[in-house]
Amino acid sequence: MEQKSSPGPTPSWVPASGHALRHTGIHFDTVRIAGLPGEQVASELMRFTDFRAGPIVRSGTGERSVYFLLPPHSAAVYRWPAGARLMGRDARCDAFVGVPALDGRTWPLEWRSRPTAETPFVDAGLLHELATLTLEGA
Repeated sequence: MEQKSSPGPTPSWVPASGHALRHTGIHFDTVRIAGLPGEQVASELMRFTDFRAGPIVRSGTGERSVYFLLPPHSAAVYRWPAGARLMGRDARCDAFVGVPALDGRTWPLEWRSRPTAETPFVDAGLLHELATLTLEGA
């Protein structure tokens, strides 16, 4: 589905082509949710934000995870529910996340929602709320 906001300048952490690994906790924090629950959270977030959710990356291999890119140092503020894995320096681990280019061949990664000038990151509080509701079945 096409996003309704303007793309603006491409963030420095988005590669020009293909895809690249980026160290979490520097340009962004990441919350990973695997499988169908990740898709459900992404869909809810997209609907709630009128398809202006910020950067969400989907992996097309393995357990088909969904990666939500949040502002740096914002994810550790929350206690994430089981099924949502915080990836970032605040999680006391080093982690890398694949980031696809905005155009061209990027398989096995793709944008579920792209970063825009208005929404350069996923809102950590909103993601936490929707992930908790979805993953805990409330």
